[in-house]
Amino acid sequence: MFIQTESTPNPATLKFLPGQTVLETGTADFTTPEAATASSLATRIFKVGNVTGVFFGSDFVTVTKDEATDWDHVKPAILGAIMEHFQSGDPVMEGESTAPAGHADHDGPDSEIVQQIKELLDTRVRPAVAQDGGDITFHGFDRGIVYLHMQGACAGCPSSTLTLKMGIENLLRHYIPEVLEVRPVAA
Repeated sequence: MFIQTESTPNPATLKFLPGQTVLETGTADFTTPEAATASSLATRIFKVGNVTGVFFGSDFVTVTKDEATDWDHVKPAILGAIMEHFQSGDPVMEGESTAPAGHADHDGPDSEIVQQIKELLDTRVRPAVAQDGGDITFHGFDRGIVYLHMQGACAGCPSSTLTLKMGIENLLRHYIPEVLEVRPVAA
């Protein structure tokens, strides 16, 4: 098994590509070892030490390390943990499905606008963000403000504010005049 790695715009995050499916549908974001109990793969990665986040996409694993640790010290152990997991045959997630978060139905007068926002996010934004090892989920629309949650490499990325304001906000405002602003939300 050969696992490729790619840098991301976030220097504390590295994208690992195992060359096979990680999650069939959706994404999974683990910000603590305690949150990782639903995934034997995430648990193995956190056991490496100095890991502050693990994120799964369809064909990648994004790992965030603490600021004090150099990638040269943790990368080999993370590669080993990922390889060990896939060779074990264990499932990536235990039990329940991992449907994309923040995709609940929205009723009311803004439901058509919300559908347009979700459509643009799914077709234009999420594929680009996934290339950088992250994801973005819709959390709400209220009085012209779109609330989004950034995950994986995007969560602590120095350019995430620029991505939200200059990229996503401009895109949504161009196609949907009712959108006035985009704001990040914490998990």
